[in-house]
Amino acid sequence: MDHLQTLPTGKDKIKFLVIEGNIGAGKTSLVTRIADLYNAKRIYERFADNPFLPKFYENPERYSFSLELSFLAERYHQLKKELENLDLFSSFTIADYYFMKSLIFSRSTLQDDEYSLYRQLFNIIYGTLPRPDLYVYLHVSVENLMKNIKIRGRSYEQNIQAEYLFSIQEGYLNFFKQQSDLAILVIDTNNLDFVNNPDHFNNIMKTIFEKKYPLGITSVTY
Repeated sequence: MDHLQTLPTGKDKIKFLVIEGNIGAGKTSLVTRIADLYNAKRIYERFADNPFLPKFYENPERYSFSLELSFLAERYHQLKKELENLDLFSSFTIADYYFMKSLIFSRSTLQDDEYSLYRQLFNIIYGTLPRPDLYVYLHVSVENLMKNIKIRGRSYEQNIQAEYLFSIQEGYLNFFKQQSDLAILVIDTNNLDFVNNPDHFNNIMKTIFEKKYPLGITSVTY
């Protein structure tokens, strides 16, 4: 574990930070390291116990709507609870997902009529949740995502197709273009190994914490 450090000067205004990315982008690993380093309260997406997830990967057409509704409810309840109950002993809150993930993934899995209904429910709920001070998206090529998924070896992920990952990637990027009330930082991490290379991790930290980003999209490539 890294030695506990204080936040860089001027960046203690970040109270809610989101690190997100496609499946296999390394978002949870990065959240864990940042949280350990700065004593941040962490919010991890609870997907392992979702009974529809393995079924969806085997039969997407049958289980997509059930899966997306279950994730919608779970993500809302978790974020609402965690963000309302602040930890006075933590420097800030960091999450490895945000609620918009529900809309992005559902667009790639649902039929048009199902998605129309789903989006109505999403819009009602989305307006009730706090916005992150900074939203970081880890951009990784589909080829590298497939390699990462294979390496970590989750059995229910091994049937994921490259086309599905590409549709999720496009969904995120298209959604970002429509947002004007979020500071979105897109970091291309294809040439970084922030898990095993300390210099790469430090580069990520400097990018996230040593600048103030405006509303809209800012892109950084290493």
